[in-house]
Amino acid sequence: MDASAASFLQALALERRASPHTVAAYRRDLEQLAAFAAERGHPDLATLDATLVRRWLGTTARRCRASTVARKVSSLRTFFRHLQRTGVRSDNPAERLDTPRRVSKLPRVLDAETTGEVIEAVRDRGETALDRRDTAIVELLYATGMRVSELCGLDCGDVDLRRGEARVVGKGDRERITPVGRAAQAAVGAYLEVRGSLLRSSARGNEPQPALFVSYRGRRLEPRRIQQVVRRAGALGAGTGDLHPHALRHSCATHLLDGGADLRSIQELLGHRSLSTTQRYTHTSIEGLIRVYDRAHPMAELRPREEVDNRGGSS
Repeated sequence: MDASAASFLQALALERRASPHTVAAYRRDLEQLAAFAAERGHPDLATLDATLVRRWLGTTARRCRASTVARKVSSLRTFFRHLQRTGVRSDNPAERLDTPRRVSKLPRVLDAETTGEVIEAVRDRGETALDRRDTAIVELLYATGMRVSELCGLDCGDVDLRRGEARVVGKGDRERITPVGRAAQAAVGAYLEVRGSLLRSSARGNEPQPALFVSYRGRRLEPRRIQQVVRRAGALGAGTGDLHPHALRHSCATHLLDGGADLRSIQELLGHRSLSTTQRYTHTSIEGLIRVYDRAHPMAELRPREEVDNRGGSS
């Protein structure tokens, strides 16, 4: 990694407060471009021209999805814009690059009945400390619509069961206060009663551990473990072993919208920077409404059968 790229990544992390995942993705993109350019006799990223950048993207497009290529275009534009801002170069060779058109994909959403079955399945597993922890995880994900990274970052002091709210640190270190429903409050309270046993069973038991959700070794849970918990709950309750925590986030938002919540409130709850991101859930709700109409309304029989059969829902 050359000096210009290293400087950019440092600014990305410190000045723009990008997440570690974002920084890592930008780093990979620049490393791949640097390797491609070095093979063709151009070892300095700061002096690359638009022709070489286009050639690299053309090679990348033959083996990557459109969404991946679009992200790489965004990475390059941001990188060269940083070089312009810092006076390293006067132009941006990525400014006029074509961005591949992304296929709009609706988020996967569970209906309310299936969501209830998933939660019941994890509740019924048992009363051990780990069982109570897993129940609290699933309940809290669905009740608040948190991202996995946000759930992992929760400390005990961030959840106020008496007030029924949680302090969440989202993308870009933006904080928000989100309400916690009664069922999730009860699940978290039950888990907190036995959380100490997980700390005592660990060799680290004498060290203060602020994390709300901990492993059987007393350490803060990582996203992969949360995903395993949700997949297991999905297999038990919904008959699907590929349920992802983000599906609970999407389900939370869609069910709130179906229940009459306005988009601005849902935007605040989920921590979306842009309202357009939240508006995806209106399409999901409309698809569900159309399916109900097709099943229940007598006039639905007048609709073309092929149109009804081929109408896609959320995946």
